[in-house]
Amino acid sequence: MPSNRAEFPGMPWWPAGYAHDAEGRAFEIAVGAVLTQNTNWNNVEKALANLHAAEVLDAARILDLDDENLAELIRPSGFFRIKTRRLRAMTEAWQGAGGLDGLQARPTDELRDWLLGIHGVGHETADDILLYALERPVWVIDTYTRRLFHRLGFPDTAARKYDLLADDLLTHTREPTATRLARWHGLIVEHAKAHCRAKPACGGCPLLERCAYGNGLEEGR
Repeated sequence: MPSNRAEFPGMPWWPAGYAHDAEGRAFEIAVGAVLTQNTNWNNVEKALANLHAAEVLDAARILDLDDENLAELIRPSGFFRIKTRRLRAMTEAWQGAGGLDGLQARPTDELRDWLLGIHGVGHETADDILLYALERPVWVIDTYTRRLFHRLGFPDTAARKYDLLADDLLTHTREPTATRLARWHGLIVEHAKAHCRAKPACGGCPLLERCAYGNGLEEGR
């Protein structure tokens, strides 16, 4: 995380930090969730840095930008014209709902339906926003989560439809607080980057003894 970013207490792991207040932080996370679609976080960081440097990392100021200027600022995130439309749609919805205060007054199920009704917001993006921006206890199911379950020896679990898997995991999670689920999601992502990559790096993996894939490699040697 760049050293010029503000320290802000709150949910663990999600790399947001330009904001100095709860509203700004929640909105920044929502922006990052939209921009991280189909790209890596390093590219999102560059786009967020551009928005921050232009002093427009704010719902009202983003809506004041024309599409060309907004697209240029978020260009590093890739698919920038598509993401311009999606970011504008999310921002308009955020403002129309009354910002963070208005959204926090809604129950989680209603919030999720509302998010999924926004142009360009799918299940993973919605749950990123629910968990990290709005601090609701939901499981975020991403490629890393499915890969980990599959390699540990649960391919049927890994292949389940998003909502079924997310609901099942939540049901079987003890004390499913938003903070705990955010920490677990962050650990899964970091573990996948370090070891459970598309091309696995099993050496030194702390889960190797319990991993069906890793044990299969050992048995085949």
